[in-house]
Amino acid sequence: MVTNVDTTKPAIAAPDPVREMSVDDLIERARALTRSGRRTVLGITGAPGAGKSTVSAALLDALGDDAVLVGMDGFHLADDELVRLGRRERKGAPDTFDIGGYVDLLRRLGTQTDPVVYAPRFDRGLEAAIAGAVPIHVETPLVITEGNYLLLDDLGWHAVRPCLDEVWFLDVHPDVRSGRLEERRRSFGDSPDDARAWVANVDTANGLIVEATRAKADLVVRLTPVPIPPKEL
Repeated sequence: MVTNVDTTKPAIAAPDPVREMSVDDLIERARALTRSGRRTVLGITGAPGAGKSTVSAALLDALGDDAVLVGMDGFHLADDELVRLGRRERKGAPDTFDIGGYVDLLRRLGTQTDPVVYAPRFDRGLEAAIAGAVPIHVETPLVITEGNYLLLDDLGWHAVRPCLDEVWFLDVHPDVRSGRLEERRRSFGDSPDDARAWVANVDTANGLIVEATRAKADLVVRLTPVPIPPKEL
């Protein structure tokens, strides 16, 4: 017998791939990675202002000597080089990083053969990277790397994903991100108008590029409650 189907009823939506988790949940997930018996490289990504630095700081504080942070931002090209290339006004865009250097370091860290490896650190006060600032000792089980473009395919970024054992994508409403980013720019000395202009013309464009990569993450997470980033971040 044929049964009539009511086509006026809405189709059942597919489950939302975004998982709501607390920072404590993520700490426990990261703690499990430190017990794998080998070094794990964890990537934390998301659009500008998603809270990558805040989550990374929470993981480091909880895990202590079991984790170390290697930021993608340590591979910013120097301002003089960006001026030479005509890209200074787009600092933070995908083509303003030493991608090859970043990939080489991640591969070296993945082998876990050197007694110590030194990574650069980006100093936001100087707006420049400081070489040799982050020691990663051979016995450290978890390396956290955070940045916008960990899942990007273009411009050589495709080589990053194979270096990462797990990647988390932080999902945050665009309005929340914009507010954080404007506050960050003002903390760097920008006027309110300049901060809004930078977020609208640079961060928002970069954010659209990053959002398109979220399907490649192992975990897409929306933090609950929403953490408040430190003022300097």
